[in-house]
Amino acid sequence: MFTKRAKSKESNVRPTQTNSSKPTTLLSTLSTPFFMPILGSGLCRQNVLLLRRLRDVPLTAHRTFQARTGRRTFTVLGFESSADDTCAAVVTSSRQILSNVVVKQHDLHEGFGGIHPSVAIEAHQRNMPGAVRMALEQACISIHDIDGIAFTRGPGIGGCLSVGSNAAKSLAAALGKPLVGVHHMQAHALTPLLTTPTADLPQFPFLTLLISGGHTLLLLASSLTSFQILATTADASIGRAFDKTARALGLSWGTRGPGAALEELCRVTNDELESLPGIQPFTVPMPGKLAFSFASLQSSVERYISLMEEPLSSSHKIALARAFQAAAARQLCAKLRLSLHKLELKNVIVRDVVVSGGVASNIFLREKLRAALDEYSPDERISLHFPPLELCTDNAAMIAWASMHRFLAGDYDDYTVDLRAKWSIEDIRI
Repeated sequence: MFTKRAKSKESNVRPTQTNSSKPTTLLSTLSTPFFMPILGSGLCRQNVLLLRRLRDVPLTAHRTFQARTGRRTFTVLGFESSADDTCAAVVTSSRQILSNVVVKQHDLHEGFGGIHPSVAIEAHQRNMPGAVRMALEQACISIHDIDGIAFTRGPGIGGCLSVGSNAAKSLAAALGKPLVGVHHMQAHALTPLLTTPTADLPQFPFLTLLISGGHTLLLLASSLTSFQILATTADASIGRAFDKTARALGLSWGTRGPGAALEELCRVTNDELESLPGIQPFTVPMPGKLAFSFASLQSSVERYISLMEEPLSSSHKIALARAFQAAAARQLCAKLRLSLHKLELKNVIVRDVVVSGGVASNIFLREKLRAALDEYSPDERISLHFPPLELCTDNAAMIAWASMHRFLAGDYDDYTVDLRAKWSIEDIRI
């Protein structure tokens, strides 16, 4: 465990044995192509003096963190690379987002019909150094002003996770900063605690609906680290269903991806829509059960398309997109109301609902969820919390924020902490 210690002239950490006879030094690490541009964002003379002092010091001798006294806030540099977005951000313990850099890869993956792991990994490797430097520049600080470094430990695509993990670990070890690995979905769930006005913060216990390309989860959050899964998907996630339906309709990804393209299509007005025969509403699967199913909804759209004798007109595409989106919203609303009812039967009263993840940026879904809560509890309003649109999709600001309580408690990860590509949110502390 990486722990804080009192001031000392000598380190009590013994270098670990490696296959090389010559230990890795901070100079060799800081001189790599990844670190030199980042260190360059600080004062040049200071960087030169730092490198001279650390020339022959083994890397493993710098695994302790000396807490700075007199600091009003704790500043974290966060890394996120679990899927196809390369992200870096700087966030403080006073709930300030000093920077939030997201480098998209949609144009690289559209031809594959989804995220291509090796392409994503290579793009992360190209983009991460620039993203980190940009995050520091936008925050108007140098790397030496950072107090801790956080990264996405999982879940996600293993190779993609490793890019952010290796960058974070190397930078933390080289600069003697504490390190914290974060659960990706926990970070999504806690984002409203960063962005909501203090007077309106969600209170534990609250319900969390996490809807993204990789997950569809309905959780009971009892604390920052305690989550109980109430419902998950039996097949595909809602985000994947949105993406595949968009591809079935032949939609271009645009700059925000296929799911966002489908949402935009639903908002298009077309005079021909009035003359089209109505599309029978798609049913909500597994009524009365706390479980989601979006593969069946996606299949219904594909089956409808296959029965068409002629290519889909633009009007038919709009009508199908709207029918799909409405059915997805009905399913979310039905399962949310059912979970509230079941919790009340157990005397668990929830007055706050947090919705996060990439699909939470869908305005139509937001409106339907608000209406569903008002219908369920007309007398006592249940507060509904969403992150800002730019923080619904993957970002490093949420990673930095989700690590903050551990940094402030002195609870750090070792530099050798492993990745967890598959990781249940119920097992955060394992």
